[in-house]
Amino acid sequence: MRSNVVEAITGAIVLAVAAGFFYYAYSSSGTKVIHGYDLYANFDRIDGLVEGNDVKLSGVKIGDVKHIEIDTKTFLARVNITVDASIILPQDTSAQIASESLMGGKYIALVPGASEETLKPGQQITYTQSAISLEGLIGKYLFTNNGKEDTATEK
Repeated sequence: MRSNVVEAITGAIVLAVAAGFFYYAYSSSGTKVIHGYDLYANFDRIDGLVEGNDVKLSGVKIGDVKHIEIDTKTFLARVNITVDASIILPQDTSAQIASESLMGGKYIALVPGASEETLKPGQQITYTQSAISLEGLIGKYLFTNNGKEDTATEK
């Protein structure tokens, strides 16, 4: 009987420590729920961008990518984002898809403009810059003649 009580107490301690660990891991991970308003932007390419990626302003997370779909009329990628309600963006704000690092994920970087008018919930960010394909840049560099003529054909 005494060993059952010791085992029960040990199990309760293990569960309490595990719960504390999970709480610490969640609270220190930087994950937070953004309560704000929705905007959308259309991009030619969104290579590597997925739902849940960050939306940043000056490198600070102010939102999340909420939903990605294809606009069937323009065939552009329509990206819905949520922006923190305390951030009021000018109407000429631009959105660009940026990389965290060479091997890292993508995020949307917002660059505010100078307009006096502000974006309202549900409006479109009209100025966008699509993701840059690293493979395309490397291929262009490797297979471009760089303006040099082939010396083998001149002889």
